[in-house]
Amino acid sequence: MVLRILASILLLLSVLFAPFWVTIILVLTEMAYFSFFGEAVLLLFLSDLLYGIKEPKLFNLLGVSFIIGIGFFIILEILKNQLRVRSK
Repeated sequence: MVLRILASILLLLSVLFAPFWVTIILVLTEMAYFSFFGEAVLLLFLSDLLYGIKEPKLFNLLGVSFIIGIGFFIILEILKNQLRVRSK
C-alpha cells in the first residue's frame, strides 16, 4: 500500500516537473506492476489539462495522452488477466 502511494506521488511529480517521455515510461511501468492503477489515467488527464495542445494530425483532438493512456490501461488489464488465468 505504501509502495503504491509513493508510486502515485512519483508519477504526480513526474507530470508536474519531468519531460513527457519520463512520465509515459513511468505510467507504463506502474500500470504493468500494480493491479488496476487507474491513478495513472487521471494523472495523464491532469497532464493534458496543464500542458495539452490540439494535435492537427489527429483531427485537432485535445487530450491525446489521456486517450492513449486509457488504451494502454485497457490493454494491460486484459493482458494481466489473461496471464493470471493461464498460470493456474
